[in-house]
Amino acid sequence: MDEVLAIILGGGRGTRLFPLTHMRSKPAVPIGGKYRLIDVPVSNCLHAGIRRIYVLTQFNSASLNRHIAQAYRMDHFSRGFVEILAAEQTPDNANWYQGTADAVRKASRHFADYDADYYLILSGDHLYRMDYGELVETHVDRGSDITIAAKPVAREDASGMGILRFDTSGRIVAFEEKPPPERLHEIRSSVPEGSNMPGVESEKPFVASMGIYVFTRDILLDLLRGHSGVDFGHEIIPSSLHTHKVTPYLFRGYWADVGTISSFYNANLALTEYDAPFSFYDPLRPIFTRPLFLPDSRVDDCRIDRTLFAEGCYMESAEVEQSIVGIRMQIQRGARVTRSVLLGTDFYERGEELPPAAGVPELGVGAGSVLDRVIMDKNARIGRGVRLVNEKRVEHADGDGYHIREGIIIVPKDGVIRDGTVV
Repeated sequence: MDEVLAIILGGGRGTRLFPLTHMRSKPAVPIGGKYRLIDVPVSNCLHAGIRRIYVLTQFNSASLNRHIAQAYRMDHFSRGFVEILAAEQTPDNANWYQGTADAVRKASRHFADYDADYYLILSGDHLYRMDYGELVETHVDRGSDITIAAKPVAREDASGMGILRFDTSGRIVAFEEKPPPERLHEIRSSVPEGSNMPGVESEKPFVASMGIYVFTRDILLDLLRGHSGVDFGHEIIPSSLHTHKVTPYLFRGYWADVGTISSFYNANLALTEYDAPFSFYDPLRPIFTRPLFLPDSRVDDCRIDRTLFAEGCYMESAEVEQSIVGIRMQIQRGARVTRSVLLGTDFYERGEELPPAAGVPELGVGAGSVLDRVIMDKNARIGRGVRLVNEKRVEHADGDGYHIREGIIIVPKDGVIRDGTVV
């Protein structure tokens, strides 16, 4: 693993995650009460012994920079680092990153001279736990030029993903981005008849790219120099299928792309299930994050079911069901929160902070308020007697202090919902 350099792609503007990405980049979006999305690939790298990690960012990178600096401080006597590479103007190019491959191409001036034989390219907005060591070893053992981590998927999910097709030896020979249903019916399966490729079941006949790649060093640098394509999935890899050895690494564990509001919401709520498909805690491979020096959460006279509470919260005579409650969250007397994701706050209002202005609610959820299918971003204020339940089943709307996306009510960062508001 000392021969591997990891490159985590921070993504573009993140418009599908608006308003959560209005003031932060996608990898900096909080998840699971106390973590950030960037913690997932970084932790996977650290558990695999990969200690040299670059994170490529472009939009709203301040909070991500702060989190990386506070969370990942390597030993001074090792070569390890987790470093941000933000888009920059150079004498050779004054443009922003145009895509995943273009981001790596422009950032390569910072890492091309590093002593690394393999480049591990990762996304910063996925939720999963993978052994990158096994992925890299598979790449080396097969003598591959490019290895793509891939996951078997059912027909109903395949149209929204990049589908790989194989020859009888298991090499990737075609890549189709989001093929329509009629095309899937024509393809029938990613694996041709007579193939001995294991791991593809009849109920999941298609194999989709996970956006995770291993490149042999010289292959990647030559491809970026000799090809004008700006995206790995759409251009660089499809053009390489007949000139390089491109093989899959089949992954069968839990994996979720949380690049949309609905997928982000569903991934969070899945954490509250009794037999959750993913857990941030694993005795051997936990997900790391910035250490917090907060008191235990305090709960007085409450009813709680299928809920994850982070540190430093306070709740009094309230009900919370099937929800995520982030750090320092305050839920006042008589409030009811169901199927919601509360991202928490960055500070306590009482003490070092001044009290809110007249008429502005306190941080957190006010007394007697009802929330159902709500994402409440950091430092938001919901007043007393508020009802955020979307009774009219609106799919898309923008209101005073809130947004509705895919039927989910979102109170943005620093948002304010006044007393008695009904949505």
